[in-house]
Amino acid sequence: MGATGTTGNALLHSLLALGAPVRALTRTPHEPIPGVTRAHRPLLEVRYADARDPRSLRTAFEGANRLFLAMANGPAQVELETRVIDMAADTGVEHILKISAPAAEADSPVAVSRGHHAVEEHLRARGMEHTILYPYAFMQNLLRLAPAVAQGVILGAMGEAPCNYVDCRDIGDVAAAALTRPDIAGGAYVLTGPEAVSHPELARRIGAVTGRQVRYVDLAPDELRDHLVHRAHMPAWLADHVTEIQQLAVTRPETPTDTVSRILGRPPRTLDAFLHENRDHFRR
Repeated sequence: MGATGTTGNALLHSLLALGAPVRALTRTPHEPIPGVTRAHRPLLEVRYADARDPRSLRTAFEGANRLFLAMANGPAQVELETRVIDMAADTGVEHILKISAPAAEADSPVAVSRGHHAVEEHLRARGMEHTILYPYAFMQNLLRLAPAVAQGVILGAMGEAPCNYVDCRDIGDVAAAALTRPDIAGGAYVLTGPEAVSHPELARRIGAVTGRQVRYVDLAPDELRDHLVHRAHMPAWLADHVTEIQQLAVTRPETPTDTVSRILGRPPRTLDAFLHENRDHFRR
């Protein structure tokens, strides 16, 4: 599911590179899927699926035995993901790989993480084989900072706290391994890049690749939330989420894991490489 999303699309290309047959599920099956060409078509089937439409799920899951489940965070996420799990179980899917979040605990200080925990508990209760991935902050989400970088500033509420970043292409490669290798399936894996980087250091590195002076401005959590709602026009729940995960990094200092290297037999992609690859995006 989510073949046009950041992690889902990365997984799609990882599976196609392995020569695995894939059914890409999307709410817009008649629109192009990023990166897909005619050369991929022998391995690729595209079907309509919408988690709000149970009938579409039943049709989409028929004949499949493994499912990748990643949905956008949001107020309806628990309801929609549990519906997907139930339909998958009822149609014969044997293994679900779910994208979760760090600190997915019943009493997590992050509301979205509490939701992920509830979905995980539902998945376990269904008794299906499952793999859980716990990726930290997506490098790809840094691209959203481009308008702020153009103003020479990055805002946050993390002080000097280090933050784990991981490239979604590494998440896709690990997910592909878990869906195609029995030795990986069934585990729970925390995914990061090779280093944790503070916001002031992130600003310095973005400035170095863009040739612009970029500084980090540290705000109080309430100030950051107010800015996100009233200046960046984020929904209140998303502004809460951004503030909560930044405060989590302060109270629970983040350190990298070696999971990507152990599973893939190669180092994870680096933050510096990602910033250089996308330097023109930040220069706009």
